[in-house]
Amino acid sequence: MPHPIHSESRRTLLSRKQSEICRGTSAVEAAFVLPILFFFVLALIELGHAQMVANLMQSACRSGARLGSTEGTTTAQVSQRVHQTLGSAISTDSLNVFVNDASSMDTPDSDGSDASEIEAMPGVEVANAEPRQLIVVRATIPYNDIALVPMPFMSGVVLGGQSFIRHE
Repeated sequence: MPHPIHSESRRTLLSRKQSEICRGTSAVEAAFVLPILFFFVLALIELGHAQMVANLMQSACRSGARLGSTEGTTTAQVSQRVHQTLGSAISTDSLNVFVNDASSMDTPDSDGSDASEIEAMPGVEVANAEPRQLIVVRATIPYNDIALVPMPFMSGVVLGGQSFIRHE
């Protein structure tokens, strides 16, 4: 019959060995899971930041369009208003602002336009716009220029906002 002390030390040794194996397994699992978890958290933060910038761009275009709808305002003042509104949150170095004549969309059969068609519309000097003339203020910025952590696979993504309004 084995001695009780010898049996007890054997159980303790076995328990220690299992504990070491569990710690090693946990370290390996953490090495696999933590980078993926970190990537998802970072992606959520980036998504929230991009949504905030898109909402701010829409608001800046709306503010610029409201200013442009009034008499005596110039296109430069409209563009400056958009830059000023966005400048409080992001760097506007690569921001493009378009103030265009959208009269071509002012017909019943116009089905809307995509961003490239809006940007290709003729520019307009707001100070010379006719009463009730439809104008569009559009702003765009490359995503990686405002990203907290620029991602190479997002290099072609452009955030934008636009607002249509009639000149008074």
